[in-house]
Amino acid sequence: MFPVLKNDRLIKSLWREPVDRTPVWMMRQAGRYLPEYRATRAKAGDFMTLCQTPELACEVTMQPLARYDFDAAILFSDILTIPDAMGLELYFVEGEGPKFKHPLTTAASIHNLSSDVMNELAYVPNAVALIRHELNGKVPLIGFSGSPWTLATYMVEGQSTREFKKIKALLYEDPALLHVLLQTLADAVTHYLLAQIKAGAQVLQIFDTWGGILSDSAYREFSLRYMRLVVTGINSNLTEAERVPIILFTKGGGGWLEDIQDTGCDAIGLDWPIDIGRARARVTDGVSLQGNMDPAVLRSTPDAIEAEVKKVLASFGRHSAASGHVFNLGHGITPDIDPENVAVFVEAVKNHSPAYHS
Repeated sequence: MFPVLKNDRLIKSLWREPVDRTPVWMMRQAGRYLPEYRATRAKAGDFMTLCQTPELACEVTMQPLARYDFDAAILFSDILTIPDAMGLELYFVEGEGPKFKHPLTTAASIHNLSSDVMNELAYVPNAVALIRHELNGKVPLIGFSGSPWTLATYMVEGQSTREFKKIKALLYEDPALLHVLLQTLADAVTHYLLAQIKAGAQVLQIFDTWGGILSDSAYREFSLRYMRLVVTGINSNLTEAERVPIILFTKGGGGWLEDIQDTGCDAIGLDWPIDIGRARARVTDGVSLQGNMDPAVLRSTPDAIEAEVKKVLASFGRHSAASGHVFNLGHGITPDIDPENVAVFVEAVKNHSPAYHS
């Protein structure tokens, strides 16, 4: 169906195969730091229209590739599309972030949820297929979802929060009910990501944005357990030839690297507080690492950006058959970044990473 892939560095690195240099892409690489994105967003009228219109989602996905030599495109969407499709009605308030008109406030509202949401989410695989054709084999396309735990936090809180009072109260007061919610979400995420693969996604990333707010035991029970179910559910529904690499990214997850590896994922996304070389020493058997420059470095000078790229590359060391490296930020790029600094970042990875490859 699709043109032959011309640049497969990302996929080879995720499978721990030899490449000529370290592949690079950037979380939120299609977004508000780009003036062309802001123009398309204004044309759409609102964020949800931008997400739900495949042609516009395709346009935004392609914008950073016109500027920079990234080794991947990532589907333009939002992690909260699944809760929206479940009837919670997602909307955005400028300066306040995402909110739901119908958050989960009762046991009945949780029990009444259905994981059968793909009819409502048909616009996502439609966008995936359109983007794959538009890419014309230039680079692979990454599909994604939020983790069940991260989706649950927004659905119970009803909006962005720094305190997580409601979801943590539910976790400790009625863990069985939270497990009902997480199982429903795990089923929905699995179907959603399988649909993205069927439509043309060549790599998947699961964003566990809020796993790091949990205690050790709670992370294992309420976050990691359900990401493992998603990974297993995806792979068990695919032949070996159909499989795509799966990246798990837990913000604040440095304490659980070995456990994340045991989910069966193919790569672990790292945030910036952990040294990537030390992370590599902990997970040396059959998993790649992605990351992990501090996004704040992009606010600095070109010399500082280049120096930090060199530091991350040196810390990881040489690519091997046990652990590949995908260069990325330790979290998403922020809207205030000068686009010229992104060019410095990408060129630094291209110029300095070949020394770490055969």
